[in-house]
Amino acid sequence: MQIGFIGLGSMGSAMALNLVKAGHDVRAWNRSKVAQDSVPGVTLVELPADAFDADAVFTMLSDDPAIREVILDAGLLASARPGLTHIVTSTISVTFARDLERLHEEAGLGYVSAPVLGRPNVAARGQLNILAAGKAEAVAAIEPLLALLSKKVWKLGEDPARANAAKLACNMMIAMAIEAMAEGIVLTESVGLDRADFFELILATLFSGRAYESYSAQIAERSFEPGFKARLALKDMRLATAAGNAIGRTLPMLEAVREGLGKAVSAGLGEKDWSIIAEMTVRGGSVASLETTTEKTQ
Repeated sequence: MQIGFIGLGSMGSAMALNLVKAGHDVRAWNRSKVAQDSVPGVTLVELPADAFDADAVFTMLSDDPAIREVILDAGLLASARPGLTHIVTSTISVTFARDLERLHEEAGLGYVSAPVLGRPNVAARGQLNILAAGKAEAVAAIEPLLALLSKKVWKLGEDPARANAAKLACNMMIAMAIEAMAEGIVLTESVGLDRADFFELILATLFSGRAYESYSAQIAERSFEPGFKARLALKDMRLATAAGNAIGRTLPMLEAVREGLGKAVSAGLGEKDWSIIAEMTVRGGSVASLETTTEKTQ
């Protein structure tokens, strides 16, 4: 199958390479220059429109404005190959997902929202969890491709916005788990209990989920090199807040983690892993006190 791919960051390049390994013809475009030897087997094209001359095209761009600029403002839906299915794997707003569904339907193209759960190393192993929603025929057309990239495709119905709301909720809850561990440390370190010992306790008794397991290790080691950058996490928390506002709801825990991420990004820590908010909580939000911590992780 001829597959287009737009967005060759760490996640996108890993996904594109897995499609190549499966024998597909992948033609990809990225906003910044990509070295050919970093994506062997992928055909790099000059224009994003070239990627839309395909049977299916994946988009892995950073946010709503990036997709709007690269795809919509450039008129790519009107010039796309007839019958194409567009799979948007980016984390985008619920409102924009609904706009994209309508615009693709007007252009006679298939559209599937398929945000992913997993870091670049998970993407490289083809072990992502993919949250897929869209018209049944559109999902069926590209499900074999999603299977190559994932350990499971979670089909969430025909409304694409369901997948995007679920992804925002997942990220929101991970941020809450990070904050919960940080606040636990505030109490336990105040009496001299080492954070590693506290995490051993909670993982063996109360909280054995993946988010607690992976992020407790980072927090214990004070290792904040990015798997998911704080500035991108802040974008997701803002999208989750907007989704809540749209239905007239304020979510107090979401407000707290969004504020923490906002402080981290304002402090110049936006390129660190989003678990940096734990260290900010433990240290009382002092930027000066974080300088020593971030130096240790460089």
